[in-house]
Amino acid sequence: MAYLLDFLELMSKQGSSKLKYLNLKGISCPVNFIRSSLAAETLELGDQLKIDLDKGEPERMVISGLLKAGYKIKVINDEFDSITLLVSSGETSIG
Repeated sequence: MAYLLDFLELMSKQGSSKLKYLNLKGISCPVNFIRSSLAAETLELGDQLKIDLDKGEPERMVISGLLKAGYKIKVINDEFDSITLLVSSGETSIG
């Protein structure tokens, strides 16, 4: 049930596209990868998914899994113990 509370859907300023948010800090592997994959599957054209997660194994598993699935990933915040990703459908990249 906490998963549903962490998965917030917000309207962005870009028309009907949506920005979805997933807080996976403190969530262990492989649960964080599974939750991020399920959330990414709900993305429609133009939607984006913002994911907060811990550094280390969670970061590696989520990024590699989403890239293999064909999602575009951009690192938008890189802290000492956490990272924030912005995920969208489309051409695979990381930045």
